[in-house]
Amino acid sequence: MTLATLTAFTSGLVFVAPALESGTTLGTAAALLVCDAAVCRLFARNNGYPRNLWTALGLIGGLWAVAVLIVLPRRPGTSPPPGQLP
Repeated sequence: MTLATLTAFTSGLVFVAPALESGTTLGTAAALLVCDAAVCRLFARNNGYPRNLWTALGLIGGLWAVAVLIVLPRRPGTSPPPGQLP
């Protein structure tokens, strides 16, 4: 397994565009991992989980970290996200 294949699988790019060249795959997957980290940070903040930890997990785990964080329940004692009724 090459680095390009590993990053494509981690970021979820392999499901959308499996036949990209290695250089294109690495660049696009890196951009997707940064976006996944931002989504993880947002979900972690809204659900009461450590933001920095989940940001790092989003950079490393990509799409899979986002999926885990979406499935996790909201921690008790956290206020609802802004704009959402209790």
